[in-house]
Order: sequence, then structure tokens, then C-alpha cells
Amino acid sequence: MKKTVLMAIAVMTMLFGMTAQGWTASLVARIDISSQTMTLTHYGRVIYSWPVSTARKGYITPRGNYRPTQLHRMWYSRKYEMSPMPWSVFFRGGYAIHGTNAVKRLGTPASHGCIRLHTSNAAKFYALVKEVGPGNTRIVVVN
Repeated sequence: MKKTVLMAIAVMTMLFGMTAQGWTASLVARIDISSQTMTLTHYGRVIYSWPVSTARKGYITPRGNYRPTQLHRMWYSRKYEMSPMPWSVFFRGGYAIHGTNAVKRLGTPASHGCIRLHTSNAAKFYALVKEVGPGNTRIVVVN
């Protein structure tokens, strides 16, 4: 029975081009730590792939599956000298996906743990999360 269900899911995934996360969320942000990229899918179709910066040596970006918990057009980090965090989408405590002015560092680990995007890309992501709703959005952080 279990094998049959798994096979049916695999077939449906191939037919409709959807990931397992796609069945439960219309918008999925997949952050790949090893490649320093974020791939955004909407209803299982890739709509964007952007370079990001995740945690540099000595810090961590938490791995796992999350839903957005808070959205802020502009946030200032109380922990890191009121650093600006435009277009913030928080997903675990103080961890967020947000814009950065340090665009030369995108594609390399550079943050204190947040996931940094080019500010224009962060604005697009923020707008999509607001449009589909946090309940229909998943943030998946993998190695």
C-alpha cells in the first residue's frame, strides 16, 4: 500500500511538474546553501532563480521547512547595530529573507544567518508572499 501511494505521488509529480512542497503551497522558496541560490516556484513552475548570501563562517542559516511568520517592508536589526533589512520575510525567530545593499557579496556566504537577496528581488519575493499569503508559502532551506 505504502509503495503504491509513493508511486502514485511520483507519477503525479512527473505529470504536473510539481514538487512535494508544491502540493501544499502555491509559492515555494528553495534556498540551496551549497550553491548560494534561491529558486522560487509558483504552482510548481520555476519563476525566478536568484543568487543569495547565507551565513558566513561562525554563523548558521537554519535548515528546514518553514512558513513566513512576519513581513516588514523595512526592518532594522536590533541585534546587529540597527542594520537595515528591506523587504523582510521572517521565517524562524529573527531569521529572514531580505534585501541587501551588499550585492557584490551575493553568491557567497556573507550574512549573520539571514538569507540576503538583491533588494529588487527581495521586493518581488515580498510582494508574491503578500499576494498568495504566508499560509500558502513555504521556505525550504537545504544544504
